[in-house]
Amino acid sequence: MTAVLATAVLLLATGCSSGGDTAAAGQGATSATPSPSASGSGGSPSPTGPPAKGSVKVVSTLAKDLKSPWGVAALPDGDLLVASRDEGTITRVDVETGKKTQIGSVPGVSPGGEGGLLGLAVSPSFASDQQVYAYFTTESDNRIARMLYDEQKPADQQLGAPDTILRGIPKGRVHNGGRIAFGPDKMLYAGTGETGDRELAQDQKSLGGKILRMTPDGQPVHGNPEADSVVYSWGHRNVQGLAWDSDKRLWAAEFGQDTWDELNLIEPGKNYGWPEVEGKSGKPGFVDPVVQWKTADASPSGIAYAEGSIWMASLRGERLWRIPLAGTEPSAQPQAFLKGTYGRLRTVLSAGGAKVWLVTSETDTRGTPEPGDDKILQLEVK
Repeated sequence: MTAVLATAVLLLATGCSSGGDTAAAGQGATSATPSPSASGSGGSPSPTGPPAKGSVKVVSTLAKDLKSPWGVAALPDGDLLVASRDEGTITRVDVETGKKTQIGSVPGVSPGGEGGLLGLAVSPSFASDQQVYAYFTTESDNRIARMLYDEQKPADQQLGAPDTILRGIPKGRVHNGGRIAFGPDKMLYAGTGETGDRELAQDQKSLGGKILRMTPDGQPVHGNPEADSVVYSWGHRNVQGLAWDSDKRLWAAEFGQDTWDELNLIEPGKNYGWPEVEGKSGKPGFVDPVVQWKTADASPSGIAYAEGSIWMASLRGERLWRIPLAGTEPSAQPQAFLKGTYGRLRTVLSAGGAKVWLVTSETDTRGTPEPGDDKILQLEVK
C-alpha cells in the first residue's frame, strides 16, 4: 500500500498524560506519527482506505448539563445510557428529544481521583436478559458488575442490585482504565490501568495494565492466552478506548506518560511494552503502536469506528482525531477536528453509518466548565 507520509512533530513540554493536564495543546502541525509497520491478525491490509481527508459536522446538541459523564452505551432502540463518574448514577437520554431520565444509582461506587462509575455496556442479549454492565471503583478495587434494567419501575428505581462478575482489578487515584465493551464474539472486553504502579503492567498475574476478555459471566474465554485467566494482552499503562473495525480487529487507545500516547492494534498474548517502552521502540518482544501522538495533543479516552476510520476523543488535546484505516495500517495522515471548541472530550460512540455521538468532559474536576457542560453532541463524520 502507499507509504504513510511522515510529518514533523512539534516537541512540547508535557507531564503525565493521565488526562489530568489542562495545558493548551500545541497549535502547530499534527503530531500523530503513524507506524509504517503495523501488522494484525486480520490478514493483509485492504488495498485502499477511506478518503485521505475527512470531515466532521456537529449536527446538534442532544443533551446538556451532564455531570462528570464517562461511560456511554446504546440501548437496542438507540437511546443512550450515560454513567456519571462522580455521582455513581446512570441516566437514560432519549435520542429523539434529548430528555434525561435517571434510572438509578450503582451501590458501592467510591469516586475519587480518576475512579468512580466508569464504563457501561449493554448485553448483546439485552432483549431477553435486560442486563446492563458497569465498570466501577469501590473502596477496595475496580470491578465489573451487571444489573437488571426494568423500565417498568419508577424512575431512579429501575436498576437491580449489582451482580459482580469480576472483582480485584487494582484501583488507584489515577490510571483506573474503565472502558468495557462487548466484541463481535459477544464476549466482554475491559481496558484497565496500572494505577500508577508501573510494574503491574508486566505482571501477567495482575489484572492491572491489561486488556481483559471474559464471558458475560466474567469467566475466562477459550482463545485467551491462558485458559484460566481473563488477561488478553498486557504491557498497558491506562486503556480507556476499545473499538472493533469492519474486519473485527480490536483497537485500543492508551495514555502515555511524558512522550507518546498510542493507538494499538490488539492481538491476544501480545506485550505492548509499558513500562519498558513508551511509543514505538522496535524492541523485540513488544508491539509498537500503529499511531502515536505527543501527549499534549491527545491524552486519548474513548474511540469508535465509523466510515472506515477510528475516531478518538482527546482529553488534554481537546480535539477529535480521525485515523483512516486500510486494513491494519493508516491509509493517510491522522486529522484533528474540533480543536479546543468543546474542551475535553471523553467518549465517542458510533451510531451506525456516518452518525457518531461525542461526549465532553469538562465537569470531571480537570476542565473549565461553561454553561451547559457537559454535553452530548451528534456528529456526522466522513
